[in-house]
Amino acid sequence: MATKKAGRYIVPVAVAGVAAATIGLVPALAASGDPDLPKITAQQLIEKIASSDTQTLSGTFKIDTDLGLPSFAGLLPSAAPSSSGASDPSAKLAELASGSHTLRVAADGPDRQKLTVLDGSDEYSLIHNGADVWAYDSKANEVVHQKDATGPKGPSGSRDEAPHEKLPATPKALADEVLKAAGDTTSITVGGTAKVAGRDAYQLVIKPKQSGSTVESVKIAVDAATGTPLKFTLASVSGGKPVVDAGFTKVDFGKPAASTFDFKAPKGAKVTEGDKAFGGGKDFDGGKGFEDKAPKGFGGPLGDLMKDGGLGGAGKAGKEGGLNVIGEGWTTVARLDTGAPAPKTGDAPKEVQGFLDSFGDKVSGKFGSGTVFKTKIVNVLMTEDGKVYVGAVTPQKLVEVANSAK
Repeated sequence: MATKKAGRYIVPVAVAGVAAATIGLVPALAASGDPDLPKITAQQLIEKIASSDTQTLSGTFKIDTDLGLPSFAGLLPSAAPSSSGASDPSAKLAELASGSHTLRVAADGPDRQKLTVLDGSDEYSLIHNGADVWAYDSKANEVVHQKDATGPKGPSGSRDEAPHEKLPATPKALADEVLKAAGDTTSITVGGTAKVAGRDAYQLVIKPKQSGSTVESVKIAVDAATGTPLKFTLASVSGGKPVVDAGFTKVDFGKPAASTFDFKAPKGAKVTEGDKAFGGGKDFDGGKGFEDKAPKGFGGPLGDLMKDGGLGGAGKAGKEGGLNVIGEGWTTVARLDTGAPAPKTGDAPKEVQGFLDSFGDKVSGKFGSGTVFKTKIVNVLMTEDGKVYVGAVTPQKLVEVANSAK
C-alpha cells in the first residue's frame, strides 16, 4: 500500500515537527501605538518577567505560524487517534504549528486551566479542574476524562521533588543566568514599547550575533504592569511573514468565574474514562501535563530560552543523548549517524514525491552528497551514507558542518 511505503520517508516529512518543537508559542499580537513608559534595561526587564506571579487570566489570542513548508494535505492525519478513539491532545495541539488558529484561554492558579481551540463552529477543549482533566472534541462528539495525578513527577519518578528548586532563587539571579547564557553569541536589548491587546508593554529583543543562524530575531512583548509575556514574534533571516506571530487580542488578569472550568459531557457524546484517556494509560501528571501540552505563556518563556544550555537551544559541543552536538550558540548542529543509507526519494509514492521535491535541495561537498530539507527555521541535511545534520542554521552552514565533521 502507498501508505506503508510512504512511511519510509517520514523522517524528512517530520522536519516540520522538529521545527515546531523549537518554537515556544507565547500568546502575542501587537496593536498599534507605542506607549510612553519609564526607561528600563534588558536585565531589569528580564527580572520583571522572572518576578511575575500571574496566577489568573482569561482572554483570546490568535496564532499565525509560517514555517515555509508546502501543504501536508493527504500525507498525514490532522490528529492521531488515541486508544480511546478520540483525538489525542498532543496531536490536536500540534496542529497549532501551522496556519492560523484562534484560541480562548483561562487560568486560575495551578489547579484550574482551560484551553479551547476554535475551528469554525467546532471546538476542541482541554479543561483541568482540580481532580479532573477533560478533553472534548465537539466535531467528533467525544470526551476523554482522567483523574488528575497528585502532582508533577520529578526526574527520579517521585512526586515530591521540586524541579524549580534548582533554578536561581531570585529574579536578579535568574536574569544574571540568562545574560550569562547569552554570552558572546546573543544580543539582548529593549526594543522600545508596544500596545498588546490594549496593554502597555516593553519589547525584549533577542538576536543572534553569529552568522549562519536562520533566526533573525525573537521579540517578546512584556506587560509593563504584571511582567507577563504578551507577545512573541519569531522572524527568520529569509524574510517574509514571521515564522510565529501569535498573540492576545483580548486579555484580562482578573479571576475567571469558577463556572468557566465546569464541564459535563454533552448528551450522546462518547466518553472514555481512566487509563485509556490521554494516550492510552500514561499518567497525565495533573496540571503539569496540561501546561506542557498547552501553548507557552502561563509560566513565561525564559525557561524555554534556557533549555539545552542557553538561548536559542544553544548546547555545548559533545555527545548528548546519542547525538553528536557540533558548535555552540545559535549555530549548534546535531549530527546523528543512522548507519543506513538514506532512502531514495525517487522511489517514494507520488503523493510524497511532490512534497519532498518542493522543499528538498540536492547538495554535495567533501562529505559526499545528500539532500537538504528546508523550513524557515530548522533545516535538515540527510547524506547518502545515512548521516543526518539538524539545526536552526542555513543550508550553507549545514554543508559547512558536514564537510568539517569527523
